[in-house]
Parts: sequence; structure tokens; C-alpha cells
Amino acid sequence: MSFYALTRVALALSLDAFGVAISLGLCNIRFKEKLPYIFSFAFFQFAFALAGAYAGFLFNTYIVSVPKIIGGIIIALVGIFMLKEGFQSEGEENKFIKSKSASLILGISVSIDAMVVGFIMLNDMKSNIMILKDSLYIGFVTFIMTTFAFLICRYLKKTKLITSYADYIGG
Repeated sequence: MSFYALTRVALALSLDAFGVAISLGLCNIRFKEKLPYIFSFAFFQFAFALAGAYAGFLFNTYIVSVPKIIGGIIIALVGIFMLKEGFQSEGEENKFIKSKSASLILGISVSIDAMVVGFIMLNDMKSNIMILKDSLYIGFVTFIMTTFAFLICRYLKKTKLITSYADYIGG
């Protein structure tokens, strides 16, 4: 996969974490409370992309090859389900959980799509180093995007349009 394509995939995967980070950042939490979320989102994007790539490699090697069109349909369905969740939670108040497990639960939930993308797109790599490098890059982009989301929240709190559509960014 080219660097340009990998960057587009990494940005697309990080958008759900970006949307959740904006939602959390609008809840007036301190920077110290944001750090676990930043690291959790980045780690699980990396780990799930890596796990998905290896699972996809094993599936394609030992069971049956998954065509790229089927993979695209699966990714589109994940996006549709994310949009559906945004519409269902419309009107609900964002409740921020300040427990230590909240960052882990949210990190896992925003990273499930990384496993699907890893399964479909990263599974045809020729070496373990390439899979690891690409998965690390996805985690790094998520780290940057989540940090950026938390940093711009102080400006976004003043914009009603952004706050109302933040949940739909990931989809």
C-alpha cells in the first residue's frame, strides 16, 4: 500500500476517535484527564489494525481470499452503522464517565473499525515489518488527530454547528 493510501486510511480510521475526543473535550475536562483517552485511542487503533491484518492474512491464506469489493462493502456498512448510532443518540445528553475504565472502553469502541480495515487492506503485506510499520502509523495518526481534537475544543465550544454534528464525523 502506498504512503498516500495508508495516510488516507489512517485519517479515515482516526475520525471516529476525533469525533469522540471532541465530544469529550466539550465536557470541560482537564488536560490530565484527556491523556488516558489520547493514549487509549492510539494504542487500540494500532493493536486492532495489527490484529486485523494478521487475522486477514490467516483467513486469506488458509480459508478463502476475500475480494476487495466485499471488503469495501463491509467498511461502508460499518460507516452506516456509525451514522445510525449518531442519529439514535441525537438529543441525549453526553454523560462523561470519569472512571479509569472509561478510556479503555471508549478506546476499544472507536477502534473496532481498525480491525476490519486491517483484515481487509493490510493483510496482503509481504513482511511482518510492513504490517507492524503500517499499524504503528495508523496509531500515530490517531494520536495526532485525538490530540488535535482536544486542543481545538476550546474554540469549538463557541460553535453550535460543530458541537451538534461532532458525533457524525466518524461515520
